[in-house]
Amino acid sequence: MPLSISSAYPQRVSERDRWILRRRGARNAVDPLRAVEAFVEEERTERGDVVPVATLFLANRECPWRCLMCDLWKNTTRESAPAGAIPVQIRRALAELPPTPRVKLYNAGSFFDPKAIAPGDHPQIASLLAGFERVVVESHPALITESCRAFRDRLKGDLEVAMGLETAHPEALRRLNKRMTLGDFRRAADRLAADRIALRVFVLLGLPFLSAEEALLCTYRSIETAFDAGATAVSIIPTRGGNGALDELQEQGEFAPPSLKALEEAAAFGMRLARGRVFAALWDLERLRSCAACFAPRTERLRSMNRMQQVPPRVACSSCGDSP
Repeated sequence: MPLSISSAYPQRVSERDRWILRRRGARNAVDPLRAVEAFVEEERTERGDVVPVATLFLANRECPWRCLMCDLWKNTTRESAPAGAIPVQIRRALAELPPTPRVKLYNAGSFFDPKAIAPGDHPQIASLLAGFERVVVESHPALITESCRAFRDRLKGDLEVAMGLETAHPEALRRLNKRMTLGDFRRAADRLAADRIALRVFVLLGLPFLSAEEALLCTYRSIETAFDAGATAVSIIPTRGGNGALDELQEQGEFAPPSLKALEEAAAFGMRLARGRVFAALWDLERLRSCAACFAPRTERLRSMNRMQQVPPRVACSSCGDSP
């Protein structure tokens, strides 16, 4: 499906970084010795049981890629975190949370980016995580190298790497400025499989330059592509404004945030494939609210879908006219 041509967004790759950076607002204040956020969430495992998972958002340097849809830079430091800072963050965050069998370390970029998390900190990080049966980290496909397997070997439990496919639409992926092709993604996925490292994939719901209907179809194809690459879990991320760049495209009619209904449909599509776990990202879901009467029960329906990996009947709403 063809993409619309925006009069604002540069067509030349060399100009896109500058265009995106010029539209940014201010960063939030971040303490390099304390995680940005830490909480426990429940998640269905690849075994089929539901377990609590400690989820830590680490504070560190911004990702070197300037993706069009990204707003994670808001909670990053301008310089690399000092050596030893990331272990301090992890130790403090885990001390404030109840014990869990699994942990996610998300860091607004790539765990294997040496300017974000110093490789010299890996042994201490692995030691702090010795009690977990599974550790999830995130990484850009370009950074799936020998360091990934080396970190796996330091852990007592299993390693899982979350990679952003974002979309299986080749031209849309190029315009997102991720500096990655579908071939790059598949090669990184193959390397993880060869190294016996589990793969989790992020896909976007709602893309600029496409209609809502086309964007939903792209999400369907992206879920299938993720499973084709060996993913055991796919997380569907509603694309949200607020980063400056997407806000300008929205003003020009080149982007619209996805609807809650679209998130329900995308999650249902993925679960009916029965090829692996599919999770609808529920944070900041208020942005998708369109009807006050059915927002709460539809949110609870999505929460149940994430937990049970089954598709319950849709919520009927007389206020907005939505019906099963």
